Amino acid sequence: MGQVVVRYKVKPEHADENRQLIERVFAELAASDPGGIRYATLQLEDGVSFVHVASIETDDGRNPLGDVAAFAEFTRDLPSRCDEPPIALAANVVGSYGLT
Repeated sequence: MGQVVVRYKVKPEHADENRQLIERVFAELAASDPGGIRYATLQLEDGVSFVHVASIETDDGRNPLGDVAAFAEFTRDLPSRCDEPPIALAANVVGSYGLT
């Protein structure tokens, strides 16, 4: 099992588009229920900062998001939407109350 945290800032004019693309990812996940992943995205108070937290729980470590068409669409133009590019860091859960 591995966790990853990704944070980035989008250009203000792309904040709504970015949120809509993320919502499509979650809609597809809900419809397809691929299993093997716990995933959350937060839009911070400034409206342009986003944080994605994923826990990959597949036996082979493969990320199920790779099979989600809406995720491919979300990531396709992400660099052009960003003011600060995505930074992905592996993470370890120290504690959680109801989140993981």
